[in-house]
Amino acid sequence: MTEPPGSTRVLLITGKGGVGKTTTAASMAVAAASSGHRVLVLSTDPAHSLGDVLDVDLPSARHWRSGTDVPVGVPGSPGGLTVLAVDHHTDVEADWDVVRDHLLRILEGLDVDPVIADELVTLPGADEVHALLTLALAVDSGDWDLVVVDCAPSAETLRLLTLPEILGWHLDRLLPAQRRLLTTLRPAAAAATGIPLPDREVLDVIGTWRRLMARCREVLTGPSASVRIVLTPERVVVAEARRLRSAFALHGYAVDEVVVNRVLPAGEDEWRSAWNRAQADGLTLIIESFDGIPVTVTPHVAGEPIGVAALAALADERSVLAGTPRALTDPVEVAAPRVTGAEDGFVLEQPIGLADAAAVRVQRRADDLIVSVGGDRRIIALPSALRRCVVENASVGSGMLTVRFVKDEEVWPHGR
Repeated sequence: MTEPPGSTRVLLITGKGGVGKTTTAASMAVAAASSGHRVLVLSTDPAHSLGDVLDVDLPSARHWRSGTDVPVGVPGSPGGLTVLAVDHHTDVEADWDVVRDHLLRILEGLDVDPVIADELVTLPGADEVHALLTLALAVDSGDWDLVVVDCAPSAETLRLLTLPEILGWHLDRLLPAQRRLLTTLRPAAAAATGIPLPDREVLDVIGTWRRLMARCREVLTGPSASVRIVLTPERVVVAEARRLRSAFALHGYAVDEVVVNRVLPAGEDEWRSAWNRAQADGLTLIIESFDGIPVTVTPHVAGEPIGVAALAALADERSVLAGTPRALTDPVEVAAPRVTGAEDGFVLEQPIGLADAAAVRVQRRADDLIVSVGGDRRIIALPSALRRCVVENASVGSGMLTVRFVKDEEVWPHGR
């Protein structure tokens, strides 16, 4: 069940590398802690520059399951500010080894080359899995009012946020297959075919991971979680941020604020004036590109904002350029796929942000609808009613993909 508004708030701070997302995440965390909130800053960026910005040694989260990873308080900060970095995935590796060993035995029985078999059963995204589980554990503990996640740059963040649905999709198919194998392949038949039966431990691990991935997805797409995109007022950076917004919309993640960083104060010399004009054009483009999303501005300050005092001062300098930023206690409006009835079938609406129609592809594959936007893809498991329909057409407009389904008369009266 998705957590109600008022539970632990989650802010995911991301953007193109080098735009100042870590500094922004840290300043937001300091400001929230100064307002009396219990705040955890969680770094999922392998570079872990968060400790440098806060001027503190980061403890590493290695054992998400046991809960023995204890965040540390930040010296000089309000009492409610703590910090933790996600590091080596010890528990994730231990869990996956159980499944990995079983899959290796199956491939060995099929005479697959050992080197190739080892590559096939390697868990992709183990670091991302560990980060997600650490975040979910922090949320479910109830120890914090706010968890600010200093994410890796854009591409890595997308991989992190899409993993619960992708891995969950595969686990949903792996567990039933293993259970069928257990019931249909009796020990004698298994010995004859050379295919080993999964034991209870294997099934338990797969089942547990299914539930954990579902919980991670709930945390990230619920009304208490949102993404904040950090960028600078430069055309190349804005272009990537636009693509990022479309990808988040496709995968069901709410963007509730855009933070424009390093905006230069007005100057009279020719060099500064040229930069002011260029940044003014960039700010206009940002407002147009992110219409409906609040935009805030952080000025370029003299010197590096390192330490709690400097970060608090930076947060005080942030101003509103467009819209009304959401209070931390306000629920987030999540743009999820919506299905409505039509005269001869159904209509599925999928948010796609700023994507151009030419970049959108739709494919029906069995009980799934595959939506591609540029280089991003989402597999949407169709509800029962839509599985008994065929796709009639699809259209794109106003940030929405609309897919029309008509009833398949051969199967509709009987269900399937």
